Amino acid sequence: MRTLTATLLAAQQRATAVPQLKIEAVSKIAGVNKYSWTRLYDGAEDDYFHALTMPGDGSLVRARITPPGDSRKLYRQRVSSPGAGSDFSQWTYTNQYNAVVTAAASLNTEASIFWIKTNREIRRFKSIDYGANWGSAELIDYAPTTAIYGIAAAYKSNGDIAVFIADTATLYVMKCIGGQWQAQVAWDKTTGNLSGVACVYDGDWNLLVTGKDTAGNFKLWSLVYGDGGDVGAGTWSALREIATAPAGGDYEYKQPFLDKTDVYRSFFTEKYGGIEAYSRPFGANTLPGMLYSDGRWREPVPFNVSCEYGLAMAHYGDYGWLASPDGVWRASLAPQSLDLTGDVISARQEISETAGSLTIKLDNSDGKYASPGQGDIVALDKGCQLEFSPGYRTIAGSEYSAGQTYCVESIEHVSTEGKASVILRARDRWGALSDWSARYQFRWNKTASDKSVKDIIAVILARTGLKLEVKSQSATITGFYPDFTVNPNDNGKSVIGKLLSFAPDVIFIEGNKAFLVNPQSADSAEYSYGTDHVILEGSYRQGAINVNAAEVEGYDTSQGKRIVVNSFNWSEVARLNDRIKHVEDRNLNTTAKAYQRGEALLRKAEIESVSGTISVPVNCGQQLYDVIAVTDARACLAAAKRRVTGMTLVYQPQRGEYYQRIELGGV
Repeated sequence: MRTLTATLLAAQQRATAVPQLKIEAVSKIAGVNKYSWTRLYDGAEDDYFHALTMPGDGSLVRARITPPGDSRKLYRQRVSSPGAGSDFSQWTYTNQYNAVVTAAASLNTEASIFWIKTNREIRRFKSIDYGANWGSAELIDYAPTTAIYGIAAAYKSNGDIAVFIADTATLYVMKCIGGQWQAQVAWDKTTGNLSGVACVYDGDWNLLVTGKDTAGNFKLWSLVYGDGGDVGAGTWSALREIATAPAGGDYEYKQPFLDKTDVYRSFFTEKYGGIEAYSRPFGANTLPGMLYSDGRWREPVPFNVSCEYGLAMAHYGDYGWLASPDGVWRASLAPQSLDLTGDVISARQEISETAGSLTIKLDNSDGKYASPGQGDIVALDKGCQLEFSPGYRTIAGSEYSAGQTYCVESIEHVSTEGKASVILRARDRWGALSDWSARYQFRWNKTASDKSVKDIIAVILARTGLKLEVKSQSATITGFYPDFTVNPNDNGKSVIGKLLSFAPDVIFIEGNKAFLVNPQSADSAEYSYGTDHVILEGSYRQGAINVNAAEVEGYDTSQGKRIVVNSFNWSEVARLNDRIKHVEDRNLNTTAKAYQRGEALLRKAEIESVSGTISVPVNCGQQLYDVIAVTDARACLAAAKRRVTGMTLVYQPQRGEYYQRIELGGV
């Protein structure tokens, strides 16, 4: 149950409570600011290696290299006050040629442009006045080979710099500490050839790397080179896969860029070499509240432009910026919001174990909502986030319980009986799970125990923008490592359902988080109804258990023998004879694992055998799978424990209605 203030708790239990409901539309997706990119420049420059940075005065500093046919010349550009009317077409030739790759970085007044030449020279231009003037080209080191396909650089807050170089199959780091360049250090990974690298400093050197693994599969990885933040100084984290394409196919990944605004955001290029070939940037972001080292990224989304060498990223002040050699885009960083509370005619919220919806009816008599997504109501549009907060008027004023969010799926204008209204229909993140399908095959634990059921669930949830948090968990969900495959086009919701079938645990979604719960019969009640909080109506059912026996078959690979384990709910077998369910899973390689699976099946069937509903004044903090105590003398119940398995909230102020219907299950 969500925590409520003492005053809100008291208000919702009063017989004369005054309902309050707050609803706001916000330009976010899964809790992350949704950027609306506007192209400010559409030029004719050749698509090739390039870089972007924004020093401390907000100027836009770019570098680009021309293709080999034009001698790989290095150009730079500075736009002092970038905006919609700026000229992004003017470039300065640096008198440097045979440049292979380039990177740019800045801190306060200082800016640097790095490049590597065909003769392996690593060089830098340095500015100490925001890029207005530049020193001569410095030779700082040599690359190990001429097979260089990526370079990235970032400053830390004390002025030190790290430069990362993707040289064949090795990533090197070279740091400038206190003005002195240090020797190059190679990473400790074994991969195939690399094709790109990007970096942001944030307590550690947070990296994106593109290239191949040792089997020739194309990869996009996240990686951390530690500086004592989340990873020890001078050490490398594990490579964490964000995207993959098979060797010998038509897809590859290259040219990553990275920035951090509200979350980490990246762009990389997916290159397809088959019929209707393309090179298309894809954008992705990490989840709010997650560490970069966790490696939790949303499913990458295509960007509407064609370019092989990617979109460089930077931000300053109120705006984020993207750039290719021939293009510049800008987006406001601040989320747009619109308070809908004053126009709400009615609201209906429905929550089940695997779905959630919200329907809002708004008064549109003044035509305020005539053009969603435009003007003063730009925040209200299909795909925007609705923040739903039930509450009451308390002695401290209007108080709410926040944290529930929905995504608008449709906006309907209604004209009836001389009145105008707008109906918003929205879904919770179960809808996003239903919409998600795998673009390629995922497989875990084929040859080693890499990820538990819980870990795999967290990966799939993250692809749809959901962070997994734990309220309680079983030993099975953290200790079972199945050989598990997600095939292309597999549905996210069905994948999560299959994973949950391996354990007694359940998941509920609230806002942009999924909460893991291991229901236990000994769980204590978190709230009581029928005493201080009145029950308006109730029905309570005890049903026959539909599965009272389980036969689980596994396979012991060490002995080459079948494992067969039977589990029974003997009291129910005595009542109804056996209602058996058979399960076969070769991942169950011990009798203990087979027994746990059978017990999980019986446990879920036991919970489902108890049902019922109660109608009550709205409890603003009630959550799915909470255990409650129900006292209803008319039904002969005294502090009977039940588990919340569904909820419907109705708000009809013109009818004086503000209540919840709570679905009940067994504990």
